[in-house]
Amino acid sequence: MSQKKTFWYNDYMHIKNEDELIALGQELGSLLEKNDVLILTGELGAGKTTLTKGLAKGLGIHQMIKSPTYTIVREYEGRLPLYHLDVYRIEGDADSIDLDEFLFGSGVTVIEWGHLLGEALPAEYLELEILKDGDGREVVFHARGQRATELLQRLTDGV
Repeated sequence: MSQKKTFWYNDYMHIKNEDELIALGQELGSLLEKNDVLILTGELGAGKTTLTKGLAKGLGIHQMIKSPTYTIVREYEGRLPLYHLDVYRIEGDADSIDLDEFLFGSGVTVIEWGHLLGEALPAEYLELEILKDGDGREVVFHARGQRATELLQRLTDGV
């Protein structure tokens, strides 16, 4: 009887300022592929939307990136579509939006406060936990699944 291999991989990175956070996002964005899912966690003002601005740059998106706090979802067109969700306001009611439309669509899905979705999360995703550290940030990466692990390894090898 063969056992299915479970992929879990963790790493972290210290970020000195907003420019470095955007650069990290841009590098990660350049590596993203269709159906990749990123979960962004961190307290208010930690830099989730700032990181998403970098992701958008890496995806070739030239539109201004805004927080989707009040709209829940914002969509942007680039090398791949970017679906930027903020699920803070729908905590505990994941059924109120059609997550499958974004998770299994033609683009990349970034979910701020994604940990609040619990069991509605897909099996594979890369979580970036952004922690305030004085003027800088500590970004803790949690890869869940083979694709997320490979993505994180490529990112940390290239940075």
